[in-house]
Amino acid sequence: MNKNKAKKIATWIIVPLMAAIFILDIITVAIGNRYAKRFDIKEETFGGEYGDDRIHFLNTANSDCILLESNGKFALIDSGEGENNPRRKSQYRGYSQRVISYLKDVAADESGKVNLEFIIATHYHYDHSGSFDKIINDEDIIINKAYFKEYDPDIDYDYEVNEWGLLEIYNTIIKDLAERNIELIQDIPENLTLGDFDIELFNTVNYEESKGKGENAASIGAKVVKGDKSAFLAADITSKTGLEKKLGESVGHVDLLKAAHHGYFGSSSMYFLDCLTPDVAIIPNEQGKVYPNVKWNFTMHAKIPFYATFDYNGIIASFTDDGEIILTNNIHERAENK
Repeated sequence: MNKNKAKKIATWIIVPLMAAIFILDIITVAIGNRYAKRFDIKEETFGGEYGDDRIHFLNTANSDCILLESNGKFALIDSGEGENNPRRKSQYRGYSQRVISYLKDVAADESGKVNLEFIIATHYHYDHSGSFDKIINDEDIIINKAYFKEYDPDIDYDYEVNEWGLLEIYNTIIKDLAERNIELIQDIPENLTLGDFDIELFNTVNYEESKGKGENAASIGAKVVKGDKSAFLAADITSKTGLEKKLGESVGHVDLLKAAHHGYFGSSSMYFLDCLTPDVAIIPNEQGKVYPNVKWNFTMHAKIPFYATFDYNGIIASFTDDGEIILTNNIHERAENK
């Protein structure tokens, strides 16, 4: 077969396939927008009208940074993308200052100090751990405990170690913690508490079967529970790493899901959604970057609404004393003006 004929055949296959994916994406977005009407997402005011037990999903584009708040106590899970990602060959926007400003806007005491009961890195990809160095070194941020699982390069692909600089990211964080005399805990407990929140941690150990599957296989998931309501913060837990199969039934039902891996391919499988049966999902990304198959799983299979933090400029999920979860948006704009 000559090259021209091969190119024509490839074109006839690829073009209809891309068109089908494009049409599928339009359909799932339309259905997702219709499902979203089930939740009356409100404008955040920081007036405390929905109580003080809240999960803040910050808008750090397609990276994770989650602030837990309960009864005046705060904790941070992941830090968002920093400014010096070893993967990046050109300038791009990092979110360290946005995260620090947000912490100081909403979590500072009368003296201007932010007290974090603990910080957790779910894993050492830069879009989850890249801003920790700036947060740890800010003198106005006081951190009581740091839960950082020991880095295991045997889990990672070679390019994650050599090109993405994960060992360097980890070593920088550990050095910064030591210099600030912050208590480092590497034997991660399975249970923590923060005010009214009970927190169950999953995948706290680097299992032998995770070796060679990539850093996402080291991801720590967190189930946050208040009364009868719960949320699962899925870090980068994906079907590709085997973690969705390993953890799905153990996590069980939750009311809210922080979707894994920014809604990229291999996350939020039908099996995983069937195990968790969430009522709503939050995706740390912009809707246009969420993969069509993930949108399909949420809308056509699970039939639940999903919200992208980028499109809503951050989202807060408030766990009320009446047993409701209230979603509010535009949290960065409101924080700066409160």
